[in-house]
Amino acid sequence: MESFEPKIITFLCNWCSYGAADLAGVSRFQYPPNMRIIRVPCSGRITPKMILAAFRRGIDGVWVSGCHPGDCHYLTGNYYARRKFILLKNMLEYTGLEPGRIHFSWISSAEGVKFAEVANNVIQEIGKLGPAKYLMGRSF
Repeated sequence: MESFEPKIITFLCNWCSYGAADLAGVSRFQYPPNMRIIRVPCSGRITPKMILAAFRRGIDGVWVSGCHPGDCHYLTGNYYARRKFILLKNMLEYTGLEPGRIHFSWISSAEGVKFAEVANNVIQEIGKLGPAKYLMGRSF
């Protein structure tokens, strides 16, 4: 039996979470290479359509990470992201997608250790769920 390695899309805020990923890499904190990072100007720029498109194209999980509340470079982008994320997660759970396939976090650029820990947790949780097939190939 082959071991399952999940494919994960990670949307990281340029100002905080991407800096944390960079710090984790420079500090040589280990996390599995299962995720592909997409650097965005702000977590508030992530739309539900982007997340749905990722699932439709065969991604097993999505992780969105932005600045801590009150630290957003654009003042309120992370609050918008949190609202959109909660609504989308609830809608997808209602339609039958496992809740563990979508994750949201707040990580500052000085938290490289936290980035590696959250990355490992996200990959483990999605790995336990197995391959995502629910939304693959569907159009919206």
